[in-house]
Parts: sequence; C-alpha cells; structure tokens
Amino acid sequence: MARSPLPPLVFAAAALIAGAGAATAEGEVNLYSSRHYDTDERLYTDFTEATGIKVNRIEGKADELIARMQAEGANSPADVLITVDTSRLKRAKDAGVLQSIDSAVLEDRIPANLQDNDNQWFGFSQRARIIFYDKNNVTEPPLDYVSLADPKFKGMVCHRSSSSTYSQTLLASIIENHGEEAAHAWAQGMVDNFARDPQGGDTDQLRGLVSGECDISIANSYYFARALRTDVTGVTESIDQIGWIFPAQEAEGAHMNLSGAGVAANAPHRENAITFLEYLASDQAQQYFSAGNDEFPAVEGVALSESVAKLGEFKADSVDLSAVAENLPTAQKIFNDVGWK
Repeated sequence: MARSPLPPLVFAAAALIAGAGAATAEGEVNLYSSRHYDTDERLYTDFTEATGIKVNRIEGKADELIARMQAEGANSPADVLITVDTSRLKRAKDAGVLQSIDSAVLEDRIPANLQDNDNQWFGFSQRARIIFYDKNNVTEPPLDYVSLADPKFKGMVCHRSSSSTYSQTLLASIIENHGEEAAHAWAQGMVDNFARDPQGGDTDQLRGLVSGECDISIANSYYFARALRTDVTGVTESIDQIGWIFPAQEAEGAHMNLSGAGVAANAPHRENAITFLEYLASDQAQQYFSAGNDEFPAVEGVALSESVAKLGEFKADSVDLSAVAENLPTAQKIFNDVGWK
C-alpha cells in the first residue's frame, strides 16, 4: 500500500461537515461502538466542534451491541454501529440491525472493495495482517500466508485461536483468493506447524517471538506500530529482534482487516448518522485513525503517522470484502475440520 502525503484538498465531505452546524446545532447522534480506543475520543469531539451535533456513545463488545440492537427493535436509540473486522460487520448486516444508505461522499471517498455491496457498512480504517519472525532464528521467512503451512516451518508458528475474528477473516480471504481446497490444506498445514496451542491476542503473538516460544507469527500492523511509537511490555525492549514481511507482494497482496460502521436500521437521527459517517471519511478523521491508533486510512492518499510509515510501503489485497464475508461460514467449518482450536 504505497501512500504519500498530498496537498490539502477541499473534498465534498469537508464542505458538507463545515456547513452542517447551523442546520443541526441542536441535533445528536447515538453511537454503539465496539472500538475500545481512548484515542477515538478526539474523533467525536472534533465532529461535534465541526457540526454542532452532540455525540452520545455506548461501548461494548460487538456481539453484545448487535444483540442489544435486535432486542431494542424499532425502539432502539442507536444511530450508528461502529465495530472492527469484516466478520462483525457482516454479522450486523445478517442480524438486520443496519440499513442501506445513499451517500455520494462515501461512494466517492471509500474504495469500492471496502464497502458493503448494499451500502449497509463502510470501512474507515485498516490494519495489515503481517508475518513477523525472529531475526535470530529465521533467515528465510515465508513470503506469503500459504507458505506458512510449509512443513519446513513445523513447530515454529504462533497464531491466535479460530474464534478470533482476525483468524476467521484471514481464512475467508484465502478461500476467496485461492479456493476452498487450498484454504483447507493451508489450515491443516498451519495446525501441523504450531509451536503452541493457539492463544492470546496479537501482542501475545509478538511476545511469543521475543520469549522464544515461536519463531514466526502473524499480527495486525497496528500492534507492532504501537510498539515502535511507545513502550509495549514484552515487545518494545526487544523490537530489534523482530523482522516483518508484508505477505503475498508478488500475488494478491497483504490481507487487510477493516474497522467500519453503518447506520442503524431504526436510527432516530438518520441524517445525523449519515453526516457522521461522511465525517469519518474526511481527511481530518482519516489522518487521526493513523495518528491516534496506528491504523492505515481507508481513503487513498491520506498521510500516515510516523510510526505507521516506518512499516514501509506495500501492496494491499484489493479483494472485495463483501465477497470475503460470504466465506466466513465455510472458514469456520474448515477450522473445525482441521482441529484449529
């Protein structure tokens, strides 16, 4: 994903936001969010300053919020659902808690492969799924996801459990890019190569390299970028030991995890909800996803923070994430078949 700073431009989203305050100064928007980052507070305060729309927020786990919206039904106060990963966005759509919207701003700003085919959700920030390795023990790291299943890496690989949405979406993307049979063989090879039972979060996979529990792992880019920017216990003090590869650069490109949002099916403040999503696609908000939480912006050409830029340029997988989402049930079946815990 090669990106470089562009000169300031006046986009439709910026114009819309700048002019929205007078019309909706007394308005509000209710967010149901499973993004648990304190740094997102800046997004909300800047939106209110720009538009006069008050932001009310309820935070929780994605599945809990989706279930809550279902239970609330037509009386739900939710205007916007914000969550992380394509699998959860699909779950929300399948649960009937989102609605289709028309927005020329979002259609223009957000790449087509990062939008739901029915315009029920849109991606606003991304994380690359990177292969990390112990430079002391690995001289020829795998160059793509498929190679991780090579028997020569037996007993060397750390990974998260099959219950992780990151694991599910990665396998679903392998199904889309390489077919179900190849994806099944990959999952079996991964299980055969595990250095330990799948466990922990992405930071724990990096810690596994430092501790010597494994030599190769996969983690989202923003966990490593955070360790470059600030102290992360068990990672930062040994960060020179860790090498990284953006996978599949000669093929489909690096798999990207998505953070996205959609307008709630029964949104009482629908227009304000759409205005909020359009704000998330503005340069101001897109830059803050990178500066505030070490993520890659969804909008092309937006400047990266220093820590994210240190990871280097790369080719991102441009697969349609709506198509990937359709493969999630098959991915779970494969995990079950191969005994991926």
